[in-house]
Amino acid sequence: MILGQLHHGIVVGNIERSIAWYCDGLGMELVHRQRQENAYTPVLVGVPRAVLEVAQLKIPSPLPTVSTHDIELIEYVHSGTSGETAPVNQPGSAHLGFLVSDIDRMYTRLTALGAAFRNPPVDISQGANAGGKACYLHDLDGNTLELIQPSPARLRSMLTLLSASALT
Repeated sequence: MILGQLHHGIVVGNIERSIAWYCDGLGMELVHRQRQENAYTPVLVGVPRAVLEVAQLKIPSPLPTVSTHDIELIEYVHSGTSGETAPVNQPGSAHLGFLVSDIDRMYTRLTALGAAFRNPPVDISQGANAGGKACYLHDLDGNTLELIQPSPARLRSMLTLLSASALT
């Protein structure tokens, strides 16, 4: 039985640059840094002689969570990167969606910090998030992210549910 999501790992090319981008651009907070240079890490990730620099980040929110962090930025110290952006429509690709309150302001700030947007915020006309806005972007290493600003009514509903679960 899955109890919940613990965190999402994102491979980056330069840990320092990515920490700054995720903290300054998305407003995340650095929780912990560590270098993983041990016997189990290469076995775990399936990369011989892997050495990782890891930064754990959290979304500053009063909403309840199970983990101390939401995102792990991971730099493989001894590996190169292709620099190519993974196609979003291919099996094996993934994206991470963030709930935001002001998508237009986030778009402006992240554009100034070098984010490559696939599109400016678009109005959502159908489905569960109708009345909201969304956009896809890539971080500095080409990882796909999504910003979602639900309609005011849906956001109120989501926050009510989360608040109720925090009280139980």
